Amino acid sequence: MTVGICGTGRMGSAMAERLMEEGHQVMVWNRTRERAQPLVDQGAAIADSPVALAAACDTVISIVIDDDAVAAVYEGADGLLSAGLGGTLIIEMSTIRPETFERVAAGVRNAGGRFVECPVGGSVTPARNGQLLGLAGGEAADVEAARPLLEQLCRRLDHVGPVGAGAAMKLAVNLPLVVYWEAVGEALAIADSAGIDLAQAADILGDTSGTIKVAPGRLPGIAAAVRGEVPAVSAFGLAAMAKDMGLMSDVAASRGIGAPVTDAARSAFEAAVADGWGDREGIMLAAWRASQTARK
Repeated sequence: MTVGICGTGRMGSAMAERLMEEGHQVMVWNRTRERAQPLVDQGAAIADSPVALAAACDTVISIVIDDDAVAAVYEGADGLLSAGLGGTLIIEMSTIRPETFERVAAGVRNAGGRFVECPVGGSVTPARNGQLLGLAGGEAADVEAARPLLEQLCRRLDHVGPVGAGAAMKLAVNLPLVVYWEAVGEALAIADSAGIDLAQAADILGDTSGTIKVAPGRLPGIAAAVRGEVPAVSAFGLAAMAKDMGLMSDVAASRGIGAPVTDAARSAFEAAVADGWGDREGIMLAAWRASQTARK
């Protein structure tokens, strides 16, 4: 199968590498062509535009940063919708508003293509190893057509409903996780104010019933970051988490859902970004919060 990848950021590149390893022919497109070059060096072909990518591929996966980027991929000059799609299967994997998924899905169908949304849980390493959580929305027949490919990227793939349902489920999945890091920061600040060593406090927190699955491996690094040892490598940046928090708040508000915890956590993420932490790992929101009152 020839698979196109629209967007060769960290996630798109990891997926492309995974699919090449699985034996697929891969063609890539990225707004900044130079960012796709490492994949070309590994054997991927490159397209000059999204529409050229679609014309050359059986299936196109799109994974870009936000709703505006998705609009450009589909609706811009030489976008996916600028020519007939002739039955091409489009899989949109970005984290965006449900309404954006619904709009581009209608455009794909009008252009003769098939559409599945599948935002994913997981970061770069799970993407590279085929261990993502896939949350698919769309017509049952289209999801089944996409399943063999998506199962090479995902450890679990759920069809959660029509287009838009996958986006809602992705925001629901991420919400407790991102809110947790603000709570950790507040917890560490309380421990620090009592004179407790932060490394010890982090170790204790990691051994409690309130700890999420990924926390024990992350808490020592968060404690170290409060003291200034902030890792340089970011798998999913704090600014990107803040963007997702904005989506969560907006979707909740548009549906009449009260979300005071989400709104408060969103404010914390936005404050950390404004304080210059936007390029740091998203979980470092906890370190930012604790550092506001840390003992010097």
